[in-house]
Amino acid sequence: MVAAGDAGKVGVADRLGIEPEMVVQEIGWDEDVDDELRSAVQERCGSELLDEDVDEVVDVVLLWWRDDDGDLVDTLVDAISPLADNGVIWVLTPKTGRDGYVEPSEIAEAAPTAGLSQTSSVNVAEDWSATRLVSPRKR
Repeated sequence: MVAAGDAGKVGVADRLGIEPEMVVQEIGWDEDVDDELRSAVQERCGSELLDEDVDEVVDVVLLWWRDDDGDLVDTLVDAISPLADNGVIWVLTPKTGRDGYVEPSEIAEAAPTAGLSQTSSVNVAEDWSATRLVSPRKR
């Protein structure tokens, strides 16, 4: 049985498509990240999140991104290199009105420049939204 407090955590890992034994990399960690979201992902995949300096192939990248974090295109290009062929990048951004809020248009413009397609956006935490980016299907 899932405890009331755990129901939301399991739900967020589901919304992000996290499956057991997936390899998940985290980029852009800072003290403002949502620890419950991180815990839910770790619990679901069954291992610690890899940091940005790891050279392993990963299934999912969690990219915490704020308005003043620099060039999103460059960061996305770097995030693609360890990504498995069917991997996903989730760009986690502060919600409207929160410090570091990122206009959705910034992600929409950066994704194709980095060679990615935006597929969906979901609410993942009280202060964070997530935008799903994938490599376009090969013809």
